[in-house]
Order: sequence, then structure tokens, then C-alpha cells
Amino acid sequence: MDSLPELTFGQRLKVYRERSGKTRAVLGGLVGRSAEWVKAVETDRILPPRIHMLDRIARALKIDVSVLAVELGDRSAAVNGPEHPALASVRDAVNRIPLSGDTPAESLAGLRERLAVAWRARHQASDHRTVLGGLLPGLLRDGQRAVLAYEGDQRRQAQALLAEMLGLAQMFIAYQPAAELLWRVADRAMVAAQESGDPEALACAGWFLCQVHRDAGDWDTAMAVTLDVLSALEPRAADGSTNLLALWGALNFEAAYTVARAGEEGRAWRYWDRADQVAQRLPKGFYQPQTSFSQVIMGAHAVTVAVELQKSGEAVRQARRHDAAAIPSRPRRARHLIEVARAHYGKDDKEATVATLRKAYESAPETIRFNGYARQITLDLLDGPRSIRDDARDLAVKVGLVP
Repeated sequence: MDSLPELTFGQRLKVYRERSGKTRAVLGGLVGRSAEWVKAVETDRILPPRIHMLDRIARALKIDVSVLAVELGDRSAAVNGPEHPALASVRDAVNRIPLSGDTPAESLAGLRERLAVAWRARHQASDHRTVLGGLLPGLLRDGQRAVLAYEGDQRRQAQALLAEMLGLAQMFIAYQPAAELLWRVADRAMVAAQESGDPEALACAGWFLCQVHRDAGDWDTAMAVTLDVLSALEPRAADGSTNLLALWGALNFEAAYTVARAGEEGRAWRYWDRADQVAQRLPKGFYQPQTSFSQVIMGAHAVTVAVELQKSGEAVRQARRHDAAAIPSRPRRARHLIEVARAHYGKDDKEATVATLRKAYESAPETIRFNGYARQITLDLLDGPRSIRDDARDLAVKVGLVP
């Protein structure tokens, strides 16, 4: 029998951890996470871990995994997001590495153009995952063939292109039940970027790798990766291309995001300030395609920092200062609106929450369908006030949470 029926997942975890006599640092060490990550889970600042991590936690606490998972049940699967129909073909393209360079390779110019088309589709299509799912398998196969077929400087250019393709693949794979594939893609992108010797490729791969570590709860490593890449790029960023400068700014924001999730308010806003200073040096209208870094995105970044710090009022104030419609990327705009919805939800303004989530859906349905926070909040809204239940149910149907 469940003896803790009224507790949230985080509260339940805290009870069992304290019963076992373990500190947060000890439990974190046993499951490969930091004490700050354990604290964030216990205080429900982040979503409950997936089942493989629940099993590791249960083993460390010497309890049955069902004790921790009891409140999640089918709801956990709903919140964690579905598998896209194209995931299998993308996985196959990543896993099927060509071993011979005998097959004629496509020109580097041709690969660049195809990659540019894929990035445009990623930003402009409302069904961006479906579009990418159709483009990525061929891109990845041809990119890997090019790395084998070319030599010298052309091979290094092919490595940089492959690193970028793998970053795009990471965006497709994220929030799906494919953690092992996500790690493989992020690691291979960093290796390809290092082999290329291209500072922009290295910056982009580091930006993607930071996100994988952070989303896995390993904030210390996420921060270390980010600071290492920033240090390596610092001598070149000031006098480099506009694109490299933007990537430098994006990495500074990743540092802000990471320490905000760890609850370090002062450091978070200092890194946000550094990123903003970089953004103001960019040409007006410039929009970095991989990271969305730009002048216009800094308002959205301020909302994210405030939300992660659990400063819902500040997040709402920041959101009111900036026009979401100014963000040119449909999925990035939807992601920002989800963060705004989180802020409204933190203030217990459920009417504003559901209205904002509906706007996110209108911007990019495939963003909200795969976002754990959006899915969890939508489920919670089904039990909200009568005035919003119809809208919440309509949204839940569209997102695929209820039939």
C-alpha cells in the first residue's frame, strides 16, 4: 500500500531519502548527479526523472521502484512525450556509419545548400519535426560519406558540416524516448567539430552538448563544457565573424540558463547580462540559425532565467516587455510561449496559462506536443476551474494527451 498518497513526486523522494539516512550529496553521487539536481527534483522544480533514473534512485535507496513510480503511472508516459514516426529512420541513419569512401560524395556546396534548406524548414514549418524527419536521414548519410571521401581541407569542411547536421538531428531527437541516441549524436558532433578545426563548429557543438548534460541533470558538467568552450573561443570571438560572435553570446546564455536551473540567481543574471552585451553588438535583424541567438531573443531568454529561478512574477513582467511575435522562428516562438505559460502557472493564473499554451500550439504544434512542461501543465489544467476546462480539454486533444 502507498503510505504517502498526498505527496508530490519530489516530496515522496525526499521522505524516502531521509528515511534511508542519505544526504542529497550522497544520493546524487550514487546515481551520477549533483546534490543540486536532487534538491531540484525534491522541490519539484524540474520534471520527475524517467524510469531508468527512477530505477537507479530506487536501488540507491534500497526500495522498490514502484514506490517512487506509483504516482506517475501512465501519466509519466504522457508527460514524457511520444516517439515521432520518423525517429526510426533518423536512428538508422545515425547508426549506419559508412566504412568505405569509394562511393562518390556530393559536393560540399550541395551539402551546404541542403543543410541551409533544412534549417529554414526547422524555423518556418509548423510541423518542423515531421519535415526534419524526412530530410535528416539523407543528409546524415551523405554527410558521413563526404567525411570519408574527401581529404585535407575539404575533409575538415565536411566534418564541420557533419557536426552541424548532427546538431540539427539533436533538435529532432530531443524530448523523445531515445536518450542513448541523443547522447551519441551530441558526442559525435563534438568529435566532428574538433576534427574540423572550425571555431564556429566547435562553438555550436559545445552549445548542443551543454544542453544534453543540463537536461540530464548534470549541471556541473554542463557548466564545465560551456566554460571550456568559451575559454577556447575567447581569443577569436572579438575579432571573428558575426556568426562566431553570436555563438559566443549563445554560450554565455547557456551558462546563465544552467546556473539558473541550479538556483544561483546572481550568477544567472550576470551571465545573461554578458549575453545581452554581445547581442547588442550584433547587426539589427541578425538571427543565428542554430541557437536563435539575436537581439530579439534576449527578452525570451530573460523569461527563461526568471522561470528557472522560480521568480514567476519577474518572468511575467519580462514577458510583457517583449513581443513574442517578433521571434522569427516558429518553434522558438512556441518554446518561449511555453516558458511564459510556466510563469503564469507559477502565479496560479490558469486562464492566462491555457491562453498562452494555445498561442504556443498555434505557432508550432509539434513543439508543444513534445515539450514535457507543456504536456504536464496541460494535464493539470484538465482539473482546473470550470471556466478553462473546455479550452484545456481542447488543447489536450490537440496535443495528443487525451482521445
